[in-house]
Amino acid sequence: WLLFRNQLQKDLEEVKELLTKATRKRLRDVLMTEKHKLELEIKNQPPPKPKDVAEEEKSSLGGYTVKINNYGWDQSDKFIKIYISLNGVQKLPAENVQVNFTERSFDLLVKNLNGKNYTMTFNNLLKPISVEGSSRKVKTDMVLVMCRKKREEKWECLTQVEKESKEKEKAAYDTSDPSEGLMNLLKKMYAEGDDEMKRTINKAWVESREKQSKGDIPMDI
Repeated sequence: WLLFRNQLQKDLEEVKELLTKATRKRLRDVLMTEKHKLELEIKNQPPPKPKDVAEEEKSSLGGYTVKINNYGWDQSDKFIKIYISLNGVQKLPAENVQVNFTERSFDLLVKNLNGKNYTMTFNNLLKPISVEGSSRKVKTDMVLVMCRKKREEKWECLTQVEKESKEKEKAAYDTSDPSEGLMNLLKKMYAEGDDEMKRTINKAWVESREKQSKGDIPMDI
């Protein structure tokens, strides 16, 4: 915008310069018409915005949305408490930190924090919560989401998905045959372990097989 206004101003100065040198009436008329046209254009240009206003508008519209994945949680008899660290969040207007609750979920939206928006969604909470009793608190560099429990009981995890995942993992090692459960555990450790872990498991496996073989030999031979 500023560049365009400067160009108009230069054009106007040049027309004025030509006017002082023009002697023929027709040329002067053309130049006068151009002069009035340029003056009108310059007059109708919007005034420049103060820098801070321009920056504020830019930051409120700009930026991008970041999904929050890191959090901590705790519980009391009445509340599930989720702690989300966000540097400088306490400086935002209260309306920029919004949480929407349902009986089994909540959505957090933090708007325009250092030019970015932050979101977090929890669906399928383990147990129902009270929408009216739930709230959020903004602390220094942190948002605390308070989910009011409908029943005062201990939650072993936050969501139904987490519970199902834990149950599947437990079932894999909690079998009626203790040796089968141990085998499953060793397989998991072998699959996820480094080379040293794999060597250790292989060695233990070989030694175990050797002991079994010796134990199977009749004592009278």
